[in-house]
Amino acid sequence: MKINAHGHLLPEPKQIPQFMKDKKLFWIDDQKQFMLQGNWSRPITDASFFLNDKLIWMEKNSIDREVILNLSQLYANGLSFEDSKDILQFQNDFNAEIQALYPNKFYAGFVVQPKFIDLALSEIERSVSLGLQILCLPTHYLNHENQWISVADESCFPIFELANHYKLSIEIHPYDAELMVPMKDRFWRYHLIWMCAQTADTYHLYTLLDFPTRFPHIKTCFAHAGQFAMMGYGRRVQGYNGRPDLFPGAVHPEKNSQHKNIFVDSLTHDYLSLSLVIQRIGLSQVLAGIDDPYPLGEMETVPHSYPGKVIDDLLEHQIITETDKNNIWHKNVNQWLNK
Repeated sequence: MKINAHGHLLPEPKQIPQFMKDKKLFWIDDQKQFMLQGNWSRPITDASFFLNDKLIWMEKNSIDREVILNLSQLYANGLSFEDSKDILQFQNDFNAEIQALYPNKFYAGFVVQPKFIDLALSEIERSVSLGLQILCLPTHYLNHENQWISVADESCFPIFELANHYKLSIEIHPYDAELMVPMKDRFWRYHLIWMCAQTADTYHLYTLLDFPTRFPHIKTCFAHAGQFAMMGYGRRVQGYNGRPDLFPGAVHPEKNSQHKNIFVDSLTHDYLSLSLVIQRIGLSQVLAGIDDPYPLGEMETVPHSYPGKVIDDLLEHQIITETDKNNIWHKNVNQWLNK
């Protein structure tokens, strides 16, 4: 069995509440050519963004099940309490419906906004009651002082405490880099560089603040292989050893470098990078992740790409075995999902 641990699904245009279009929060044009938000738009590059075509795409690529994460565009950073509440409930209800309709095809995630901690806790309770078991968190969020805060922060402990109580799987995924880093968006730099840096930043805090020990019943996956975090391991160790005075209350980076409850997906687009990730975090902690249907995912519509290519490349270059490959696609994903 193949389980894709990192996928996305758009609602049909008519499924999006009218208030979201009226307030320009998020909508899709009737021709399903663009997703829109405020003055921003992004082309819908593949029909498999939508349910029926997604199922066809999965069959074509021999993907038996898929983890549907929330839409990054709808983390609700910087929005009002009421808009955040309405957007989060819409997303989570949509994902719950997909999972209920196709329980043998999809595991669905749900999202909360850490700025409104009481709302976040109540939405976790509500989403769990709907049968959702994967909590999707942004790497960073805007707090009440309009400061960007990593989700791996003491202010978010109540969220992780409740997730720990329910033994949830957690996905940590970046977005909104262009709001955090005031530079011209040239050569897709926010998606290619800064989103990876966001993930590395939250991994840095998550491991140094010893989240795995504080919350032993949650299993957390970092998107896009946590690639920059793995590459930066030696620098983090050197920094801790060289200036321990700058790390009050932190554990050594070595402690959680291969923790059994920390996972990453496989999405590096480069087998040498993924080989380093495997050496750093351990093969059992790597999950197959396609990030479909985005062009930064492993999509067959992108030249020299197809779903699972980087995993196949590892096998071709004798870095992993056939059994290892099967574990990345199945056993390891089930470990993260507590299946």
